[in-house]
Amino acid sequence: MSMETTAWTQLHSVMNAEQERRPFARATLRRIAGFARPHRRRIAQFVVLSVVTALLAVATPVLAGRVVDAIVSGGDESTVVRLALLIALIAFAEAAIGLVGRWLSANLGEGLILDLRTAVFDHVQRMPVAFFTRTRTGALVSRLNNDVIGAQRAFSNTLSGVVSNLVTLLLTLAVMLTLSWQITLLALVLLPVFVVPARRMGSRMAKLQREAADLNASMGTRMTERFSAPGATLIKLFGRPGQESAEFAVRARRVRDIGVRTAMAQTAFITALTLVSALALALVYGLGGWYALRGSLEPGAVVSLALLLTRLYAPLTSLAGARVEVMSALVSFERVFEVLDLKPLIDEKPDARAVPDGPASVEFTDVRFAYPSADKVSLASLEEVAALDTRGGAEVLHGISFRAEPGQTVALVGSSGAGKSTVASLLPRLYDTDEGSVRIGGVDVRDLSAESMRATLGMVTQDGHLFHDSVRANLLLARPDADEEELWDVLRRARLDDLVNSLPDGLDTVVGERGYRLSGGERQRMTIARLLLARQRVVVLDEATAHLDNTSEAAVQEALAEALQGRTALVIAHRLSTVRAADQILVVEAGRIAERGTHEELLTANGRYAELYRTQFEKPARADGTEADATDNGVTEDGVTEIAVAEEAVA
Repeated sequence: MSMETTAWTQLHSVMNAEQERRPFARATLRRIAGFARPHRRRIAQFVVLSVVTALLAVATPVLAGRVVDAIVSGGDESTVVRLALLIALIAFAEAAIGLVGRWLSANLGEGLILDLRTAVFDHVQRMPVAFFTRTRTGALVSRLNNDVIGAQRAFSNTLSGVVSNLVTLLLTLAVMLTLSWQITLLALVLLPVFVVPARRMGSRMAKLQREAADLNASMGTRMTERFSAPGATLIKLFGRPGQESAEFAVRARRVRDIGVRTAMAQTAFITALTLVSALALALVYGLGGWYALRGSLEPGAVVSLALLLTRLYAPLTSLAGARVEVMSALVSFERVFEVLDLKPLIDEKPDARAVPDGPASVEFTDVRFAYPSADKVSLASLEEVAALDTRGGAEVLHGISFRAEPGQTVALVGSSGAGKSTVASLLPRLYDTDEGSVRIGGVDVRDLSAESMRATLGMVTQDGHLFHDSVRANLLLARPDADEEELWDVLRRARLDDLVNSLPDGLDTVVGERGYRLSGGERQRMTIARLLLARQRVVVLDEATAHLDNTSEAAVQEALAEALQGRTALVIAHRLSTVRAADQILVVEAGRIAERGTHEELLTANGRYAELYRTQFEKPARADGTEADATDNGVTEDGVTEIAVAEEAVA
């Protein structure tokens, strides 16, 4: 084994040591019963069918013994024919009931998958943004796919086996004891061979199942990251494909090894049990034949005992294997419940109200905030770390207060990391404040319904995220009932109508993962078009023009002029030219508002804002020592940047 493989194995053992020692709680079984409760009628029907199947399974060997007795005793031919027809009829009944039972078990299993998946999906959607910034996507997707399917097997396969085999076992024992209690007891002497290995095998399989589940989640995460457009680009530019392949192969080989070990352990176990049942069958034939030759047992009873013995040890074998399956299913259930037990930090109040009608104001009052620690928003298994960081977050906002009147634009400027985006994230309630309040329309956002918030507030971020879907679908995310005319109207207002017209399928053109088929400026304008379609009263623009060239930024600014018209806006920008026309500019430094005022007032104050402004717009010196002209700094001859010209249109 290579050093890399050894290191990975040791790390994984440390990560899962505590979990492997932890027994399954009764609470897990109660919660499983809770998910099964809506299907209790079908479960009852399935149990009844399983009992009927077990009765039929025991009836056939008894009838076969009577056929032998009839032949040996020279009985009536019609008796043999009737018994044979009855055996055939039972075979047809078993087949029909088996089909119905399989239909019920499939419905139970698939219904459980539906319930678990929707429960996990709905729960994850309620999690705060901090959860998604820490969680590895592949690990989370694995819970929705692999673990949910693993849990489903408990109902679709294990439930059917346990019920029918248990009933078959009890009925078979009862019939065998009536035929010959001596032979039955001797045949059961080897029963402990089934019980002891089953207990040890169950815990061993559960341990392997946990490790395989974690490794599969890890591989899923790696594939999700590396196969995305930005991830694949990064690997091609800076990555080492050989090492990436080797690291992936380490995990894949470990999953293969676990699969081989699991298969061989199960096969060896079942083979041993099959061998024991064969030895017991030899015992029945030998001892039963001896009794029959002495006249103390009917020949038909020997045949019935032999056939019933196969019906006895087969359920025992299945029930022993069912323990392994149950342990594996419980692992999957616990991994699913682990996600469901992670409580969202942000929840809607039962009596949440709607944002008041009319123009909406925005107000921050003495807001203090610290990002939550990892143990409050995430799981170690989803982050793929040994233990979560339990340290409390340091306060990043210290008493932020300001007010934007309806229809006003408030700009936040300052150094990177000063807390501007954090302020913006509190308004749509991506996070909740630790102290103070954030209000929209005079109502604390914690008292507003999520649906009302979505209808009132829109946000454009600097990455301009789009889904791998058509232009139409990405726009309709804002308002699903919008018609064709409205879509083209917002595209025109966002300066995108010519572009969409030129695309091969127009509105139905797929933009690619994260919109990578479009340029940065086009993606930004697409998100602005989505904002215009939503018709929200409050707008947050978080670096909406960052990383754009002058031409693209000018087009985006024209689109923003449409988006901001008549709306209350909170605008974050590093380029001060984009916020000159704001009604109020707030200079944020180290989580505090250092200055506030209009563009002219702040320049006159000659403070931090003026310093930032001079840094961006003062003419630099050329290499030859002469003063650069305005065009060297992206400034027009009249001393105003191209973006500032566009900003005049906004004003």
